Amino acid sequence: MQTSPAQAPATVEAFRARLAEISGGLPKRLRQCAEHIAANTDRIAVSTVAELAAGADVPPSALMRFCQLMGFSGFSEMQKLFREAYSPGWPDYATRLENLRKGQSGGPAALLAEFIEAGRASLEMLARTTDEAALSKAVSLLGAAGTLHVAGFRRAFPVASYLTYVLDKMSVPAMLHDGVGKLDHRHALRPGDALIAITFAPYSEETLAIAADARARGLSVVALTDHLTSPLAAHASAVITVPEVDFGAFRSLSATIALALALAVAVGTARSDR
Repeated sequence: MQTSPAQAPATVEAFRARLAEISGGLPKRLRQCAEHIAANTDRIAVSTVAELAAGADVPPSALMRFCQLMGFSGFSEMQKLFREAYSPGWPDYATRLENLRKGQSGGPAALLAEFIEAGRASLEMLARTTDEAALSKAVSLLGAAGTLHVAGFRRAFPVASYLTYVLDKMSVPAMLHDGVGKLDHRHALRPGDALIAITFAPYSEETLAIAADARARGLSVVALTDHLTSPLAAHASAVITVPEVDFGAFRSLSATIALALALAVAVGTARSDR
């Protein structure tokens, strides 16, 4: 494991790249820091060391060590990067949702309002944090491939099925791997095809397995996942991270559906221009 990076990341994009680079070989506590930071980059600008350390279930000293490993002199320098990047300020979505819960009775209308707020927050974060280079790379890979295979199970299934539907409407050859009847369609993967794999924590073993198999066969794998330390990233040719705000342990899919729609239309357009 590299313990002393040459310099601190100068941009949020460089921060994400550095985080992905070091995460695989970290000891337990530093890996907990990396995973929590990757999943909660929206909290860095507005949180204290103690709050982030508690979220990662590590002592503050471990979080400070993580900041130094990333190349910063300490937490304040790392926080400054995010505060400047998201100037004039980063919305505290957790606080908004907490206030909304306290001010409502918990009836159906209140629940609807809470889920609307979670979806809106997710979409705003997606607009702020989208890695345009990763998105362009994904479109390039998928645009040049033969059949596009789409895999997403459990909570990712609605996204996978909708993405396959839109690809079909864009006249793009696409196949949904849905696991119905315990059928394994990996034999359908052919040279020149590509896989779009979608999974979020807790990660689907079925999705990870098909991604590993596709990569082993030399296929391009585009990953839609929650953060760069996701185990799916190890099998991916391009990784697109999607922030989603949870409410009551239910993950909003608003941002992921929006991204899937944009990805499908961009790929369809790229293929029609070939």
